[in-house]
Amino acid sequence: MAIQTQQVGFGILVMAGVVIILAGIKSASVIIVPFLLALFIAIILSPLFLWFKCKGLPQGISLLLIVLLLFGLISTLVMLIGTSVQDFSHNVPLYEEKLRTDFNHFLSTLEGWGVNIPKEDIRAMFATDSILEYIATTLKSLGGLLTNSFMIIVTVIFMLMEISQFTKKIEKSDSSSLRSLMDVSDNVKRFILLKSMTSAATGVIITIGLELFDIHYAVLWGVVAFLLNFIPNIGSIIAAVPAVLMALVQYDLTTALGVTGLYLAVNITIGSILEPRIMGKGLGLSTLVVFLSLIFWGWLLGPVGMLLSVPLTIMVKIVLNAKEDTKWIATLLGN
Repeated sequence: MAIQTQQVGFGILVMAGVVIILAGIKSASVIIVPFLLALFIAIILSPLFLWFKCKGLPQGISLLLIVLLLFGLISTLVMLIGTSVQDFSHNVPLYEEKLRTDFNHFLSTLEGWGVNIPKEDIRAMFATDSILEYIATTLKSLGGLLTNSFMIIVTVIFMLMEISQFTKKIEKSDSSSLRSLMDVSDNVKRFILLKSMTSAATGVIITIGLELFDIHYAVLWGVVAFLLNFIPNIGSIIAAVPAVLMALVQYDLTTALGVTGLYLAVNITIGSILEPRIMGKGLGLSTLVVFLSLIFWGWLLGPVGMLLSVPLTIMVKIVLNAKEDTKWIATLLGN
């Protein structure tokens, strides 16, 4: 009985500790979010940085080339989508009114056909104003990260400087757990790199397709498709929502269905056929866990937490899998 009481007490202490840690992370998200984003960028750029060094370029020159590349990419993104985010946010009330009018017309048409539906309940379920406001707020927060990118770039530089030394430090260490951690980090790095390439392909194709449909802010929705493609299974569905709503606002239901077909075709081709072939088995998270991790990390760290929800959950799974006491939780997170 005493042993059971001790176990219960220990469990309560662990849960209390987790709550305190999460509260600390949430309150420090202003610092943690840029750090995580810098880590994510450093992982993507590390092969290029190491390739420069292998070609005989000094570390300073290699870092300078990486910084110029980063500045170029960020400046291009700010120029391409900065104005689009502002225009979209400014026009949200007009879009809301147009969607509300179309939705009411659709409900009236159903009623004219003799279909009796609870109008107020349906309007509450499909609150277009809330959806558009949330999209605008999320885009503004992502745009804020782009415009305040100096700290992120500096952090990326220091991380890249450490990469070449970190492997040597691990080799000198006799810790088997550190070496296994390096193996795992290689898997995570491979996942991020391959996912970046497939996401870039998704963003480019979506942008071209939306330009052909003459949808407003096509480049912006392409960037959104690129970012949300990092979220397996449901990211592509979320990415389609603003573009489909934009098609409804601009044109009609037929165009919106055409845009929906574009997203379906791209995501079936890349997400269901191409990605499994080049990424192999993957790192094993169930669809439910992916969805719950999206909500959890989004609540904890905001939009960037949603984008990095899968890599972060994979890291948590790896840590849990390392110890026998918590291995069962890692098993539950698996697919």
